[in-house]
Amino acid sequence: MHMQLLNNDRVVMFDRTDFGTSNLSLAAGKCPAGAKDCSAHSVEYNVITNKFRPLTVQTNVWCSSGSAMPDGTLAQTGGSFEGERRVRLFTPCGGTNCDWQEVNLGLAKSRWYSTNHILPDGRQIIIGGRKQFNYEYYPKTTDNNVHDLPFLAQTSDKGIENNLYPFVFLNVDGNLFVFANNRAILLDYVKNQVVKTYPQIPGGDPRSYPSTGSAVLLPLKNVQAKNAEAEVLVCGGAPKGSFTEAAKGKFIPALNTCARIKITDPNPTWAMETMPLARCMGDMTLLPNGNVLIVNGAGAGTASWEFGRNPVLNPVLYRTDNKIGSRFETQKPTTIPRMYHSTAVLLRDGRVLIGGSNPHSGYEFSGVLFPTELSLEAFIPSYLERPTLRPVILSPASHTKLSYSQKLTIRFRLNGQVDPKLVKTTMVSPSFTTHSFSMNQRLLVLTPTGQVKSLGGLMYQVEVTTPVSANLAPSGYYLLFVVNGEFPSQGIWVHISKL
Repeated sequence: MHMQLLNNDRVVMFDRTDFGTSNLSLAAGKCPAGAKDCSAHSVEYNVITNKFRPLTVQTNVWCSSGSAMPDGTLAQTGGSFEGERRVRLFTPCGGTNCDWQEVNLGLAKSRWYSTNHILPDGRQIIIGGRKQFNYEYYPKTTDNNVHDLPFLAQTSDKGIENNLYPFVFLNVDGNLFVFANNRAILLDYVKNQVVKTYPQIPGGDPRSYPSTGSAVLLPLKNVQAKNAEAEVLVCGGAPKGSFTEAAKGKFIPALNTCARIKITDPNPTWAMETMPLARCMGDMTLLPNGNVLIVNGAGAGTASWEFGRNPVLNPVLYRTDNKIGSRFETQKPTTIPRMYHSTAVLLRDGRVLIGGSNPHSGYEFSGVLFPTELSLEAFIPSYLERPTLRPVILSPASHTKLSYSQKLTIRFRLNGQVDPKLVKTTMVSPSFTTHSFSMNQRLLVLTPTGQVKSLGGLMYQVEVTTPVSANLAPSGYYLLFVVNGEFPSQGIWVHISKL
């Protein structure tokens, strides 16, 4: 149900704690007090060794949210029942001793189906949730820590909501783009003021939970400029009335449209595009070369238990920089339906890790239309099929510390053909992914200071400048890639912050 890649190449995954007994037992002494069973509902997956170990989550994380903090700690918030006001912290370690640490009453309000985003000052903002038309911060501030946001009430459909898990992105001016249902605002969260209201998406159909489309902030370019542009892409979802009709056993076809908007424009408008496949409950993942992978989901129905039909097995690639009408490319299908409660995250090697799917109120492995799915699989982008065109970063070393507006020299090796004009460097923040939205997902194209230089012996060098401020790249860990045309290197971890 939830996944986050950490800066030690391990992925923390977790599910609600009251689905029933899982297939992985906790070690002796690790069973939480009062637990209904002593099986693991969270694991740490080691990407490099392809092994996992059980973790102990003590309270219910059902439909919760989170984000990595600047120091790399995963701060995970809310959930249901006894977990609704908990904060859970997981600090990555090199060994096997790290586990979840829980903070009781770490939140001022119950947070169920809310959205988190890291801020330029290093705090997380936690927005919305069921019956919560407000936002708060973690760590807590000195004020009352709860700020009303009427926009969330205005976008709530009675009895259905469609404003849960709102799509939230940090804009380049430091304000927050907040999308719920079919509308969006630009929020000055410091002053608690709406500074811009965006037009409704054409057609008016809802896109957020439980209609459950997905959204990404498209790659940020010109990140050394104060007037950098930002665009948001929203894809898929379910038409109005889909949730009510699904409850009656009628499954309406999902939406087949995407809407793209330049949120930094003085008078922004949505541009509509048509996907090759209709989809709700899809995941949108930024790839290192700036393209977007759309994967998982259903062709009819909506999110919620038993409400999805017609699994969409073909991923779709969205080529961000192509002209409209030539951006979508259908990929080879998987054989595994990934319906409600499936996830996808980018890995350092350029693959996309995909897992989950459980559209039931408990674990159901047989005798149902879409059994609970325990497997993981990797989507292999086409750029992995031609390894000679992939650069290999030689320096700097992984976990290098960076500051803002810093000149950075990158050396890399390339065994195949290189066109210096097509080489670029990108930074990608690892996302917290749940319910078809990747929170805190962000890709920046670093500004080159000159041309790529040949050093001989298949070695090259490029100098770039890091983003100008935390409004563009909030402090924390990022994956840095050198991209040759469409072919990215493996990433290296870098950490950016103010000196």
